Amino acid sequence: MDQNSHLVESNMSENVKQNIIQVAQETFMKFGYRKTTMDEIAVAAGKGKSSLYYYFKSKEEVFQAVVEKEAKFLIENIKCEVQLHEDPKEQIRQYIITRISGVIKLKTLSKAVRDTYLSNLDFIEEIRIAFDNQEIAIVSGILQNGVKLKVFRQLDIPLTARTFSTIMKGLEIPIFIRKNEFEMIKNIDEILEILFKGINH
Repeated sequence: MDQNSHLVESNMSENVKQNIIQVAQETFMKFGYRKTTMDEIAVAAGKGKSSLYYYFKSKEEVFQAVVEKEAKFLIENIKCEVQLHEDPKEQIRQYIITRISGVIKLKTLSKAVRDTYLSNLDFIEEIRIAFDNQEIAIVSGILQNGVKLKVFRQLDIPLTARTFSTIMKGLEIPIFIRKNEFEMIKNIDEILEILFKGINH
């Protein structure tokens, strides 16, 4: 097999794998982890069960791929929205809004990091830690820029960034109770006013 043929085959294989992940994402969102089976994923993907096992060894491995995909999507989306703005205060606002929207829409990821049963899966804690570290890095960058521009006072950047991350986790609770994105977002400015009183220059 020449190099071009191998590349085409590799791309096709990756496309099939990504399609399986997409279908599995929808299936997990609909039925949850425990009620979803490899048979259901295979049927939804239009593949034989044996074909599914060619790409993934178990349902747990498929679930891991889905959660990693959602975590990467949310982080990239947050970065994208933040980079659209120059004002550090607006960057913080967009970070919070995008994260809240993501928590609501990305149900597999949200369920994975909150469900005690799913927390027993070895990879969940690794994904959670990686997500937290990336989130803290984004917020740290915003805060550093805000201090540089004298929008924010001198801060303990690592501590403040971790505090923001903790606050976001606290905001997830009313999100899941109310399940109302609009109701949460309309209160963002009030929350930010309280926060900025502590970090404004």
